[in-house]
Amino acid sequence: MRNRHIVTLAVILTFSSGISPINAQVTDSQTEVLVIDTKSPAHPFPHFWEKMFGSGRAILSLREGYRGDLRAVKQITDFTYVRFHGIFNDEVGTYSEDSQGHPVYNFSYIDQIYDGLLANGVRPFIEISFMPNQLAASHTLQAFWYHPNVAPPKEWNRWDDLVKAFAQHLVERYGIDEVSQWYFEVWNEPNLDFWAGQPRQETYWELYDQTAVTIKKVNPRLRVGGPATAQAAWVDAFIKHCAEKQIPLDYVSTHVYANDTAKDIFGTQEDIPRDRMVCRAVDKVHNQIKSSSMPSLPLIWSEFNASYKNEPDVTDTTYMGPWMADTIRQCDGLVDIMSYWTFSDVFEEQGVVKTPFYGGYGLIAADGIPKPAFNAFKLLHELGDERLQLDSESALLTRRKDGTLVLAVWNYAPPEQSGSPRKITLRFKSTNQKHASVSRVDGEHGDVHPAYEKMGRPRYPTQKQIQELRSAANLSAPQAEHLQHGELTITLPSHGLAVIELK
Repeated sequence: MRNRHIVTLAVILTFSSGISPINAQVTDSQTEVLVIDTKSPAHPFPHFWEKMFGSGRAILSLREGYRGDLRAVKQITDFTYVRFHGIFNDEVGTYSEDSQGHPVYNFSYIDQIYDGLLANGVRPFIEISFMPNQLAASHTLQAFWYHPNVAPPKEWNRWDDLVKAFAQHLVERYGIDEVSQWYFEVWNEPNLDFWAGQPRQETYWELYDQTAVTIKKVNPRLRVGGPATAQAAWVDAFIKHCAEKQIPLDYVSTHVYANDTAKDIFGTQEDIPRDRMVCRAVDKVHNQIKSSSMPSLPLIWSEFNASYKNEPDVTDTTYMGPWMADTIRQCDGLVDIMSYWTFSDVFEEQGVVKTPFYGGYGLIAADGIPKPAFNAFKLLHELGDERLQLDSESALLTRRKDGTLVLAVWNYAPPEQSGSPRKITLRFKSTNQKHASVSRVDGEHGDVHPAYEKMGRPRYPTQKQIQELRSAANLSAPQAEHLQHGELTITLPSHGLAVIELK
């Protein structure tokens, strides 16, 4: 049987609500030409952007809505890890003290939480947080709706004993061969108001040292890292500290959001646009690791998104398709894992969800309604595991193991701008494919918002409306196209996504 090569073209298009491929007007004189050489040099292209997702806090993972959303995202990305806050929160019931002040451990809910993840083919990336109230040195509560205690422990030996008992229980329940494939991350964003130790950096070093050493004493195969900072902070100093003190460190983790400021990330007054901030920060930390005494440390970006605020025009819209595609393009080769915050709007940091579309971080809105970002991830999953050289800042050329070629092309515009359509002729070299099938995410395909607007933006959709919205969010069937002389011309309105398979 002869080998048959299939070329898949993933074209990331951005469609504003008033523009579609049908009504977008672009003159022939404005047509761009992108030459795609299918024999260009290639390098490995692991899917670092879809290995891990963040989610609402630990206790929410017991909800059926959470688990349903997890299964849906697992199906389209095959992600491996999930990270959430609050495994030691009082609501999980892990730590209390009896009338004599003796510690009492209860792993009942922890078992249900991790059993639920594993049953759905996802492993925990364990953020060790926050402080149980009876173990805390003070009643210092963070501003989240569920108000976690962010104080240091009142006694370090009690904290060490809790961490030891927790890690030992996991190894005994799941086995070291399983748990050694998990990650332990010490705390969350200690450079902000999630850590009340003073001074913050010095006291976080103590927290990390105590925790990491304790975990490694349980079993040296367990993986531990940090500093889990916001704004790409502290990494160089953290590596230096661990190296000098010989503290265990298996990986580095930190966070950034696309609307963070240059002052907070770089200490400058630059105006860094939303589509550049994340990978600028990733590059900064990547270089810090490479220039450190531990240059081979993996970099796990354990939170990122296009916004840390609730911005409906950003995270709820088709804007996320080109933003994600360009983030993937820029961050390739700089990071091992990037964890999108979050896979679901089963999430309560700002309180109970009040309406389906409020600018939540998740790929799936309340009531299991997929957003355009969900469909963007679904199409970006189709990219291959090799990246081929391509002279473009708005395209990715990849190849799968079976020889299938996948090209991503996008038309980015800031979320506050409608942008202009682009007419692009894709000119293929070294391939004889004649036919194409095109899948899209835009204002008319895979975007639930027109249907939601049409039904009057109900705050509490009925069961019938929920089913209609889920149906409206589904991707349309691919559209058949024919290549003329090895070329395909497509109009890319501002804000949208498509996948083109050439046969």
